[in-house]
Amino acid sequence: MLAAALVLLAGCGLESGGAVPLRVGPGSIQPVPELEGVPITVGSKDFTEQNILGYLIEYAMVATGADVRDLTNIQGSNSLRDAQLHGQIDLAYDYTGTGWMNYLGNEIPVPTERGQFEAVCDADLAENGMVWTAMAPMNNTYALVTNRATAESQGIRTLSDYARLVNSAPDAATTCVGTEFNVRQDGFPGMAAAYGIDNNTVRKNIVQDALVYTSVADGGQCRFGSVAVTDGRIPALGLVVLDDDLSYFPKYNAALVMRQDFAEAHPEVAEVMAPISAELTNETITELNRQVDVEGREPAEVARDWMVQRGYVTKR
Repeated sequence: MLAAALVLLAGCGLESGGAVPLRVGPGSIQPVPELEGVPITVGSKDFTEQNILGYLIEYAMVATGADVRDLTNIQGSNSLRDAQLHGQIDLAYDYTGTGWMNYLGNEIPVPTERGQFEAVCDADLAENGMVWTAMAPMNNTYALVTNRATAESQGIRTLSDYARLVNSAPDAATTCVGTEFNVRQDGFPGMAAAYGIDNNTVRKNIVQDALVYTSVADGGQCRFGSVAVTDGRIPALGLVVLDDDLSYFPKYNAALVMRQDFAEAHPEVAEVMAPISAELTNETITELNRQVDVEGREPAEVARDWMVQRGYVTKR
C-alpha cells in the first residue's frame, strides 16, 4: 500500500515541486544563517484559502534565504497529509479539527480552540511524529448558510431550526453540499446525527464547493448550503450563517505542520512563522479570500501583497 501511495503521488507530479511564483526580498523577516540554502518544500490543499496560506509560508521562507519549492494546490486533505508523511512536503498550514477527526480518527471534537490544538499536538506527535505549531486565531470551521429571503420567510437562524424544517418540510430545505462535506464524519453525516436530522428525507445536491455559494444566493437550486466560515463569498453575496447552537462543528484553527525531524533540525522556521500566524484572524483571512474569489485576483499575488503591506517582505 505504501508503494502504491508513493507511485500515485509521483504520478501527480509531487516528487519535486516548482518555483515560488513571485519574487520577494527581506523585510522584517531577515536572512537566517541557519536556513540559508536549506531546501524546503511547501504544500497546500486545492482551495483558495489553502493556496494563500501556502504562499505566505513560501514568501517567508524565501526571505530567510531558504531554497523554497512550491507544491501548493494538492487535491484533498488526505493527499496533502500523505505527501507530508512520506517526506515530499516539509511545511504546510493545516486545520486542528481536520487533524483531530480526519487524520487521527477521533469522533468527538475538543470544545475549545486551545484544547483542540493541544490535543492534536500531543496525539499527532506521539502517533505520527508530526509537529503542530504557530496556531492562528482564524477558525475556518464548517457551517450551513442560507440567503436572507429564506432566513426571513422560514424563520431560520440556527441549525436546530434547519433540522426542524428538513424533518417537517424537506422540499423547503433543499441543500447543496460539497463532496468532502457530504462524507466526512465532521461534515454532514455527523451534523445530521447531532441535530436529529433524518438522512432519508434530506433533499441534497452534491456539487463542487465553489458552486454552493451562488446556488444558495440565488435560491434556485438550493435553499441551504455547506460552507467554510472564512470564505469571502459569504459577506460578498449577503449569505446568512446559521448558528451552530449545539456546538457540533469542531474548531478548525490553522496551524503550521511539519515532521518532527524537520522541526528539530530547523527550529528557526516556527520562530519566523509565529508572528505571521498571530495576525491571521477570521477577518483578515476572509478579506484575502474575498480578493481571490470575488475580485478574481491570483492567490500568490494576494498573499505577496499582504506580506509586503505588513512589512514582512519586500517586492523584488
